[in-house]
Amino acid sequence: MADSPDATTTPTDTAAVTPEAITEALRSVIDPELGVDIVTLGMVPDVAVNGRDVTVTIKLTIGGCPLRAEIKREVTDRVSVHPGVDSVRIEWGEMTPEERSKVMSTARWNARENAPDTAIAQRTRVLAVASGKGGVGKSSITVNLAAGLAAAGHTVGVLDADIWGFSVPRLLGMSDRMDAHEVDGRPRIIPNRRTIGDGVLEVVSTGFLVEESTALMWRGLMLTKAVEQFLRDVAWGDLDYLLIDMPPGTGDVQMGLARLLPRTEMIVVTTPARAAQTVAQRAADMAARSFLPVIGVIENMSAFVCEHGTEYALFGSGGGAALADAVDVPLLGSIPMEAALAAGGDDGEPVVLHGEGPAATALRAVVDRVRTDVAPPRGGDDAVDMSGCSARLLDAVNAALDAADV
Repeated sequence: MADSPDATTTPTDTAAVTPEAITEALRSVIDPELGVDIVTLGMVPDVAVNGRDVTVTIKLTIGGCPLRAEIKREVTDRVSVHPGVDSVRIEWGEMTPEERSKVMSTARWNARENAPDTAIAQRTRVLAVASGKGGVGKSSITVNLAAGLAAAGHTVGVLDADIWGFSVPRLLGMSDRMDAHEVDGRPRIIPNRRTIGDGVLEVVSTGFLVEESTALMWRGLMLTKAVEQFLRDVAWGDLDYLLIDMPPGTGDVQMGLARLLPRTEMIVVTTPARAAQTVAQRAADMAARSFLPVIGVIENMSAFVCEHGTEYALFGSGGGAALADAVDVPLLGSIPMEAALAAGGDDGEPVVLHGEGPAATALRAVVDRVRTDVAPPRGGDDAVDMSGCSARLLDAVNAALDAADV
């Protein structure tokens, strides 16, 4: 439903006015909240020209949009200075739910394409480990995956983005405070380091800044700013991987990460229960809406294995496979419940490193699948062979042409 139109009279000129020219002029009007021009966002469904009088139809996301006055002023200013325009008339409308969804998708894509600079090297593979709810062992999966990749000889960053519920320091047996030093002419946070085999872990967490028992009573904006600082102001080394332990849910931190690191790939953790699977699917849906690819699902707590090797499906079965099918990604592995897995977290020694038993074996299999199949490292001496990728094939073709002196 359109509101009553607004009209503004401007001086005359002899130049011709066309809808196409006015539409092009409106591309300089940026929605102040979404940061994209109103034409690209689909907010200008119609431009009508009657001689020297212009009528612009503007559809707002909501009828009572508080930015209406600012948009009106910008539209009027941009159109009124166009040669040949005598008056500008604005007719207001409101978007349908489908149109609003399309607008938000366009805005998220624009944010992805214009991501700010971070301290993470372009070659670094960024993997966010996410879940729809808490209590599924997401942090345990993150540190075991990171430790396993480091044991394979990689340099792995671990960012504990679960700002409220940080647990990564304890799970990795690390407790030193983070320092800050001048690097490249400005102060930078130095991540805590742990050597594992031929690899290295570089770890950043609010747990290195406050006591583990301290409650961080921060609002969403502060959480997002903390993650942004960890990505911009930390002296990360030349990482093969950056693993991000995400907070549960689909809130500010998740949206901030999609804006700051749009090349992030997501691994979703769930438990076998179908109820948990449907909740975890929200994390996958958030990734899709933010143009972040989901590369796999890990099912945790798949069964309890007693000392005699008998399995008991305490939390049901099939949730991981159902989620992987629903999202159309591979099920990377199912991690059984084991006392050794919990003990490794309490002792700060991930079971993937030296543990024996079904859980350790399953985790090592997941690590191998990640580094050789779904997310091989990009570049470096220890990288997985990438000779089959299109870029390498193009190099080979060019080399052959050079050799043939064609």
